[in-house]
Amino acid sequence: MPTAVKVEEGAKSRLEELQAEIRLRTGRKVTQQELLTRLIDDAYESRDAVIDSFRESMVPLSEDEKEAMRRGRFASGTETDEEDIDDILYG
Repeated sequence: MPTAVKVEEGAKSRLEELQAEIRLRTGRKVTQQELLTRLIDDAYESRDAVIDSFRESMVPLSEDEKEAMRRGRFASGTETDEEDIDDILYG
């Protein structure tokens, strides 16, 4: 049973544009309901990406965050090369 969902005008316009492009490229007319169902199914299959898209962005760092990272650095007095890192990580 279909349920009405309110969408912003911009989203509605993009949905109609996508619907028209599908018809143009495939010759197949799809309803907005079919298109939304497909989009929801695709999003459900890649839910981690969808969920991540709602997280606050951590990149790029603000200037304050960059400065805090710079302040947190220190020199240990030991020189480390790639082989040392490999030994530490992989044994």
